[in-house]
Amino acid sequence: MSSIRNLSVGLPIRSGHVLVLDGVDRVTGEAFHRAIGGGIEFGETAETALRREFTEELGVTLGATELLAVVENIFEYEGNRGHEIVHVFAVDSVEIDAIPWSAQLRVLDEGSPIRWVSIAEANRPFYPTGVADILDTLLRESSS
Repeated sequence: MSSIRNLSVGLPIRSGHVLVLDGVDRVTGEAFHRAIGGGIEFGETAETALRREFTEELGVTLGATELLAVVENIFEYEGNRGHEIVHVFAVDSVEIDAIPWSAQLRVLDEGSPIRWVSIAEANRPFYPTGVADILDTLLRESSS
């Protein structure tokens, strides 16, 4: 990747759990969780891209969204360097809330597994960089 990608991702949170994509770097073997979302297309706002991505990837419609942070993610994945500017949103969706805790879903447009993960008990890192801190803050705020 020789250019910076602009992305929008969402964090559906329910009872201390977040719905995320599970991934593995096939070069390093690192298993990780990644926030759901994708690229912002030319002419789209970050929120419009977020809504489109959730429809494309999960077939759901989002209700309320709230921009939580914009993070910069410089990384290496499967031997390739990457650089992203990521808009991270809290998202609400009646359809997502109806997804059972035990559901093992797949991203509709590419097949990656998606599932509910306990924020406090996650045994893999969360990406993009900065999402783990955002989730920790949200978890602390919800328990106050």
